[in-house]
Amino acid sequence: MSLKNESKSIIQTSKKYVDQYIEGMSRDRIEIDYKADRERLIKVYEDTVFTSEERNSGIPIPFHSQLGRIFTALVMRLNPTRRLFFFLTILLFVFPYFSDEGFLTGLMHPLAFFIMAMLLFIELLEKLDAKKEIDLARDIQLSLLPQAEIETHHLDIVSFANTAQEVGGDYVDIIETKKGTVVIIADVSGKGLPSALYMIRLQAMVHLLVEKGEFQPKHLLNELNKLIKSGSRDKTFVTSCACFFPNDQNVVHISRAGHNYPLLFQKSLNKTEILKMSGFALGMTTSHKMDEHLEEIVISFQEGDALLLYTDGLSEARNAQHIEFGEERIFSIFELYGKLGAKTVISKMQTSLEEFIGDQKTLDDITITCIQRRY
Repeated sequence: MSLKNESKSIIQTSKKYVDQYIEGMSRDRIEIDYKADRERLIKVYEDTVFTSEERNSGIPIPFHSQLGRIFTALVMRLNPTRRLFFFLTILLFVFPYFSDEGFLTGLMHPLAFFIMAMLLFIELLEKLDAKKEIDLARDIQLSLLPQAEIETHHLDIVSFANTAQEVGGDYVDIIETKKGTVVIIADVSGKGLPSALYMIRLQAMVHLLVEKGEFQPKHLLNELNKLIKSGSRDKTFVTSCACFFPNDQNVVHISRAGHNYPLLFQKSLNKTEILKMSGFALGMTTSHKMDEHLEEIVISFQEGDALLLYTDGLSEARNAQHIEFGEERIFSIFELYGKLGAKTVISKMQTSLEEFIGDQKTLDDITITCIQRRY
């Protein structure tokens, strides 16, 4: 009869749970999470302790007042029922210090600890539920983005997208029509869920307008501005750059609404240039002024030529020394690799960015699209 070594089994089981618990606890990951939590706490402190008038005046706030404001702000984030139990917990912690020792008094601290643990557990469950919903929103948003690599009958289009948070406000779309291909990139002001929801709304408006035949860049951006300004409560700004590649001509029509300047590589000249165009951001001004200042240019786009569109999250990405990736670096990379194809351009841009920022967290959404006319 053989005896099972239960001790070994217990050790292995314990090791399994320990490994699960410490999963992902690398030094770099802990440092990144620590910095993120610290920045979040600093923001909460600044938002709750000081009013705008006090911040501008520079008048010092007593320490006890700071603690009181932080405590009140945090407690008021609880719903009324949890706030009541939290207040009860404080009473159970404090009461034994002002009463005679007894059986009931001795139970107050364990009871207070239990209630506090339950409150923390409920808050954690609620956060996990919210994360599931955000993950679902992320999946929906990602499903609306175009494929990383798209081929039309004369264009190779490669895109890269990375969100600073779970969801983001950058938008890129490739829409094929009977007359040509529409490529649009946009950056909704702000980050996170509100920007992501607006991005989805923006996509719906773009597809609606293109289906109606508004695929010329200037007309498309003008109509988008009208729709955005039609909401009286809408205070959101959107920078955008729209391009139209007609099927029957080797040209590209481009308009820019306050967005980063697109870059054009011309193979015949082996030259890269910045396409500077005027134009207000969408939602910033009236349709009349938008029409006056919005410029549309038509440029030759021959075989081997490439066009680069990107959002400011790329140029403003910072490394550990707080140095920005910068537009000059973007220009240099595109100038060097533009002739090698859209896929190579995006790959080199992504690699250069990753090497530049290292383990630093991106502070804004990053979207890059490269379009090349196929040989």
